[in-house]
Amino acid sequence: MSEEIGMLIHMFGLLVQPRRQWQLIGNLSEKNLRRQIPYVIVLALLPALAWYFGTTRVGWSIGGGDPVRITSDSALSLVAVFYCTMVLAVVAIGYFIHWMAKTYGASTYPMKGMVIAGFTATPIFIAGAAGFYPMLWLDILLATLAVAYAVYLLYLGIPIVMGVSEERGFLFASAIVTVSLVVAVMVMVGTVLFWSLVAPPVFH
Repeated sequence: MSEEIGMLIHMFGLLVQPRRQWQLIGNLSEKNLRRQIPYVIVLALLPALAWYFGTTRVGWSIGGGDPVRITSDSALSLVAVFYCTMVLAVVAIGYFIHWMAKTYGASTYPMKGMVIAGFTATPIFIAGAAGFYPMLWLDILLATLAVAYAVYLLYLGIPIVMGVSEERGFLFASAIVTVSLVVAVMVMVGTVLFWSLVAPPVFH
């Protein structure tokens, strides 16, 4: 089975049969689990490409006015930073999963934590495809649903993949959610600073 097909199976499995898919992921050997690292690198391209197309070709309207678009060069730099930020955020959260594992009696290694973080972010990456057609209310709705489902995946997957009890898994996942909120705030602050001080968007 090719790596690409394996990634698609994991992606759809987490959306339609999350418990069974987490069990399959948890049974992977360390060698096979490390092979899942490209999952995040590839899937994070979906929202990046979607928002590049949406902001440069489609645009968005405010109050029913003419569509507002960003120039291709400006959007390229913004999307590149957006993509790198998504990947680094997953890596950071994955490292914290590994770092906190011993506290909850789990045996792990750094790549395992990053794979868990990457699979958990699946609905967020997929919801990012809404960027192909930027619409504020729809994007907010999809983002809210995606984050809620990602949190559900985390609470479901941690005890299964990390091999801890449901009680410890709940506490473990709650700690990860807290860390993720801190990372999200840092990303938002960094984005605002980047847009303001380094590469402000250039509109048509």
